Amino acid sequence: MTISASTSAVVIGASGGIGQALVSRLAVSEAYAPVFALSRSQPPCPHGVRTQAIDIGDEASIAAAAAKVGEAGPVGLIVVATGILHRDGVLPEKTFKALDPATMAAVFAINTIGPALVAKHFVPLLARTGRCVFAALSARVGSIEDNRLGGWYAYRASKAALNQILRTLSIEVARSRPDAIVVGLHPGTVASNLSRPFRPDPQAEGVLQPDESAAHLLRVLDTLDVRDTGGVFAWDGARVPA
Repeated sequence: MTISASTSAVVIGASGGIGQALVSRLAVSEAYAPVFALSRSQPPCPHGVRTQAIDIGDEASIAAAAAKVGEAGPVGLIVVATGILHRDGVLPEKTFKALDPATMAAVFAINTIGPALVAKHFVPLLARTGRCVFAALSARVGSIEDNRLGGWYAYRASKAALNQILRTLSIEVARSRPDAIVVGLHPGTVASNLSRPFRPDPQAEGVLQPDESAAHLLRVLDTLDVRDTGGVFAWDGARVPA
């Protein structure tokens, strides 16, 4: 991986399954130093990883976390590994008749607005010269062109909106950081809390373990260059349709 010298890596959402796996792999990769693990709750982390509290639903918390990370110098990699599909009172809709404004607002707050605010405060920390990456976990179901099943209105729309934000961000970031890459990542169907109600068998065919997904995603990031900025890429390296 070609990176700027002496840059750090930041994983936001480090308490989730994919987030923890990303932190663990980055901690032993020697590609970045230091590695920051940011989340609302502080999970166990490998030795040397720096932890910091963050709540992506609270802009003041995001700004405070960015300020702490910035003290370590320029950042070479930022991965936003947060997301919501379901929780108490929030479930993906099977029909438009189930649409609820409060539920939709909650999903957009985490899946779209949160990563946008992370970009607002963390992109200025990216190295100005050399390769650097801002990535956020998206989803294939956020593809408008690929939507053939319907349903899951809020989740689909929030990820489609995130993809548009990333595309727009990539255009602006390129003006000040010509070697920067801004992308969305589809991690696949992963055995995690997010997918468990819909894929209860973690050993089912097509379900990735968090560490498998993290390994694939970091490998994909390693293959991208500035020509790919603004796109969304799946765990297997395939470009996800807009």
